[in-house]
Amino acid sequence: MQSHRASREQPFRLNVGLVAAEAMLRLFPEQEANERAFRALARFLELLDELEPGPGRPQADPLVLSFQLKLLWLAGYLPHVTSCAECGAETGLAGYSPRAGGAVCGNCANGALPLSREGVLGIEGLLRRPLAEAHAAGVTPRGAREALGVIAASYEYHGGFRLRTLAS
Repeated sequence: MQSHRASREQPFRLNVGLVAAEAMLRLFPEQEANERAFRALARFLELLDELEPGPGRPQADPLVLSFQLKLLWLAGYLPHVTSCAECGAETGLAGYSPRAGGAVCGNCANGALPLSREGVLGIEGLLRRPLAEAHAAGVTPRGAREALGVIAASYEYHGGFRLRTLAS
């Protein structure tokens, strides 16, 4: 067992870790053991110890975005972003609908959260890569903001909760 002192004593790392811990606790309550989620958390904590603090908000760091997307996948709430979740259109994606479970095209985007091509590519890149390669996904600041919005909307719609650590 590791103490993860490097993560506890550096503010940026600590804040990234707090987001991940809250997400884990909300999606996987203690009474519902999930070996894959636990292994993902252990790997995340190893990587967190080595994380170089970034210039943006800890909540938008690619490592914690990737971890949260993978937790949503393990919980059965993976956001579908390769085509319209309503009609199947593969072009013209314009938003994210948690009700539909993914990206939606302009025709189906009534009331959807705006989602640009940068956001779609960011989410796809984070989901496609292992946690250790999250920073290599090329997520832009806009893509990170939109990925965070998709994650938060998924928590609220599917889980009925908001993470306090994302509000700060």
